[in-house]
Formats: sequence, structure tokens, C-alpha cells
Amino acid sequence: MSSNVSPHISISRRGLMLVLSSPSGAGKTTISRRLLEMDTNLHLSISVTTRPRRPGETDGVHYHFISNEDFGLMVNRQELLEHAKVFDYYYGTPREQVESRLASGQDILFDIDWQGTQQLAQNARADLVSVFILPPSIRDLERRLKTRAQDSAEVVAKRMSKAADEISHWAEYDYIVINDDVERCLAQVHAILTAERLRRHRGTGLVDFVKQLRDGR
Repeated sequence: MSSNVSPHISISRRGLMLVLSSPSGAGKTTISRRLLEMDTNLHLSISVTTRPRRPGETDGVHYHFISNEDFGLMVNRQELLEHAKVFDYYYGTPREQVESRLASGQDILFDIDWQGTQQLAQNARADLVSVFILPPSIRDLERRLKTRAQDSAEVVAKRMSKAADEISHWAEYDYIVINDDVERCLAQVHAILTAERLRRHRGTGLVDFVKQLRDGR
């Protein structure tokens, strides 16, 4: 029996840079991990950083851990797409690994702060999709930081004092989601990703496809 169902049509497109930012403890790391698990065409951008490794972190998987001197050399050689100083340490995104993936149609996930997002907007606005994740309340944010037990009381207090400044940059982002429920927040972020992949300007193969339609093919 013949089928009238058309085969799936795949049109080549340029990848996008999906940025998730939030105050520490608002859930961007959890959302990032879940997104990567559910979407095989989304790849985590692995930053370079000068901060020490935390327990359970692996060099080249979570971050590329480098010295202050090496970081400075990368900045001088313009090898970083963005870089920033956060809590006394430097973070940056290697330019080459991102640009090659975007050209091949792969999407890159960034877990960076507002400073890095501003630089990405300056350097590659057309490729950028930025999402800011807000906590449901400041009290809930503090509870999450204390519950995860990764940092000392002093560090938690420092992160809380910086949260207001981080939140003040919410209006610079394309999308805002409130993480009062992880599953709902995850669904909203994935919906954003799905819609942004369909943006006309990302469809590098659309011109040829439409030409074929107009030619009657």
C-alpha cells in the first residue's frame, strides 16, 4: 500500500547561542542539565576559568581550568568570544569552538552572567537568544543556596548580596521565566528554543527550498 505522507523535510540552518542567566541558586544549572539531556542538538559551551575546581568537577567537561597568565594571553589574542570577572575569578568562552558549531547548524548553550551576555550581544547579536531565570522570591533563593551546601556561609552571604545587582539586568534579556516549578520552567525554556530555531534568518537553506517550490518542484 502506498503512502501519501511526505517524508520529513530537513532544511539546513545556522545554529544559535542560547544563554541562560540567573542569580546563583535560581536554577539555571538544573535547567541547563535537563535541556542537554532532552535535546541532542544542544551542546554546552565549555568555558575557560581561573577558579579552582570544585569537588566532582572534571577539567574539559565542566570547565577548562587555566592559570591567570594563560587567561590573559587568550584575551590579548582575541581568542575569547566573551569574558568576565565573577567572584574574584575570570571566565571566558573560546571563540573558535562556538563559531564552528554554529556554522554546522549546532546550537550552543551558555550558562553565563549578564556581563558575558552583553559581550555576546555586541559580538554576535543575530545568533543570540538570551533567557533570564528569576527565583520566585529572595527568601526562596537564599534557601536554595543553603540547601545545596556547595559553599560556605560567607560565600552564600556574598552571593545573596550580589543577587539584587544581577536581577537588575533582567530587562536586557530576550525572555524572562520564573522558576517556581522546575518542570514548568524547563518546558518554557525548551519552547523558546524550539521557536527560535524556526526564525527565518537562521534558515540558510530556505532560499533554495522556496525557489524549488516556486519552480514547481
